[in-house]
Amino acid sequence: MDLFYNLVMKKLLVTLIILSSGCAVSASTLPWQKSTEPVKPDAVTEQAKVFYAQNEIDSALEILKGKSDDDRSTEDWLIMGNILQDKDKIDQAIYMYNQAITKDPKNYKAHYNLGYIYFIQEKPNMALAEFKKSVKYKDDFSYGYYNMGCAYLKLKDYRNAKYNFFRALDLKNGNPNIYYNLAYSYKMLNKEKQAQTYLDLYNKIMENQQ
Repeated sequence: MDLFYNLVMKKLLVTLIILSSGCAVSASTLPWQKSTEPVKPDAVTEQAKVFYAQNEIDSALEILKGKSDDDRSTEDWLIMGNILQDKDKIDQAIYMYNQAITKDPKNYKAHYNLGYIYFIQEKPNMALAEFKKSVKYKDDFSYGYYNMGCAYLKLKDYRNAKYNFFRALDLKNGNPNIYYNLAYSYKMLNKEKQAQTYLDLYNKIMENQQ
C-alpha cells in the first residue's frame, strides 16, 4: 500500500499543469519593430505575448515592467506571474497572480495558477480553495477539477478526490493519470474491485502509448 501511495503522489506532482495565460500567438501576428512612437498599452501586451511564445521571457517581462500598475491588464499580471514562476521567483509570482485577481476577481486562470503554487508548496488546503474558485468561474474547466482531486488526495479525502476525478473525465480531460488516481482513491476506500478496474484501464492506456 505504501508503494502505491508513493507512486501516485509522485504522479500528482509530475502531471499538474501550469495553465498559461492563453496568450501564445505567433510572431507573425505582431512583428516587433523598434519605433520612436509611443507604444499603446494593448500593443505592449501583444508584444509581451509574442516574446513569451518565443520563450524570450526576459524581454516579455522587461516591456511589461514599463507599464504602470494602473495600466497593467489582468493578462499583463498573469504573464508576469508565469514568467516569474518559470524563473523560480515564487513569492513574486504569487504577488503577480494576486494582482491579477485584484484586477479581475473572477479570473479562473489566476486562481488556478495560484493554486498550483500552493500545491507544490505543500499547502493543499490553500491550493484547494483556489482550484475551487477556478471551477466556480469556469465550470467546464477540467484541469481545475483534476487538480481539486489531487488536493483532496493530499488531504486524504478520497471520496471528494474520486468525485472530482470523475468530473474531470466527464469534461473529456485526456490525462491518463486520472485513471491511476481513481484506482488509488478506490483502494483507500477499500473498494479493491473498482481499484483494479481503473488500474487496468490506466495500464492499458500506457501500453497503447508505447
